[in-house]
Amino acid sequence: MISILIVEDAADYLKSLQEFFDRSEGFVCKACYGNAEDCMKDDAWQYVDIAIVDIQLPVINGINLVKWLTEKNPRILCMMCTAYEEDEKVFLALEAGAHGYMLKSASTTEILEAVIDLKNGGSPMSNQVARKVVQSFRKKTIQPEQQLTPRESEVLHLLAKGLLYKEIARELGLSSETVRRHCFNIYEKLHVHNRTEALNKYFGK
Repeated sequence: MISILIVEDAADYLKSLQEFFDRSEGFVCKACYGNAEDCMKDDAWQYVDIAIVDIQLPVINGINLVKWLTEKNPRILCMMCTAYEEDEKVFLALEAGAHGYMLKSASTTEILEAVIDLKNGGSPMSNQVARKVVQSFRKKTIQPEQQLTPRESEVLHLLAKGLLYKEIARELGLSSETVRRHCFNIYEKLHVHNRTEALNKYFGK
């Protein structure tokens, strides 16, 4: 028996998923929520196998909820079920701990099959999403150091020494705002979100 919880703010879609899983042999829908906060306050997440989570939730979004769930219960398998297929949201969700990413355009049968796949060790994704992931790996054939300009490389090496923006600015004779822009460009090129991630990726730690 596969136990699931669903977090979805669209009431009609939530109801259709719940009813479909309740009718399907081998599944039990333990809990349904219209927002992340109710899910976090309850304790069902401690006992279910699968969490099906929408991204666009009120207040706390689904990506942050998945991060919270996987930190609190490493055994839970989270699958996004959303209308969003933008690259940024796909990769943020996967980085947060999602094991699967299905679009709401998928049929309920496809969602059910994705849950079975997830439970059996797979990482189910809608075709459009899987294609984005493959394309992303192809784009990474260029090494990080080849993507940075000489100035950006200088800034990153100074970041590695622990210098603050204003200290880097003084060292290189730049304004703090210029250094901040260089850092933003570095993070964009390396596909990271902060100094630590940039240093780890660039220096291979």
